[in-house]
Amino acid sequence: MGRHGLDAILASAGLTALSSNPPPNTLDRAFDFAQLSKINAALDDLYGARGGRGMALRTGRAWFALGLIQFGALRGIADPAFRALPLEDRSRVSLKALADIFSNFTDQTSRVEEDANAFRFIVHPSPFAYGRTTDRPVCHPLVGLLQEHQRWASNGREYVVRETQCAASGDDHCVFLINKHAIS
Repeated sequence: MGRHGLDAILASAGLTALSSNPPPNTLDRAFDFAQLSKINAALDDLYGARGGRGMALRTGRAWFALGLIQFGALRGIADPAFRALPLEDRSRVSLKALADIFSNFTDQTSRVEEDANAFRFIVHPSPFAYGRTTDRPVCHPLVGLLQEHQRWASNGREYVVRETQCAASGDDHCVFLINKHAIS
């Protein structure tokens, strides 16, 4: 996207002040969900639904790989003891750690449920659907983040992750379905 692309996104979202004055890199809850939602909507406005989704997925992957992987309990994802766990257990343990991080350090409450075939990562409220009304799921940055999480937890395997319910399209909360079986 580059600097000019970022400036265009922020201008489209009505957040030009963030270009020269970004929020501090702290654990303070200084970045409002309404701002994240506006940035997410601006991606769709400027790049179209497919292009915006692609940019948002890449953003979510980078968010995990460059930031969250070093955070708290997720830091141990590369530990040999963690790597010795069966693959499904690694996903379960690290998804629950990720949900705890979001629940404890943001205004987003997250939890994990599972059945025989999939994990469900449940989010309320979603910072990317906050205040939006759409006819389709829009929390693509969280999809990308969960895809990258699964890649790290599984030594590079790829998993299908899709948002099956979205608050922006009228659901009570956002639900992300993560298949337990890798596609590669």
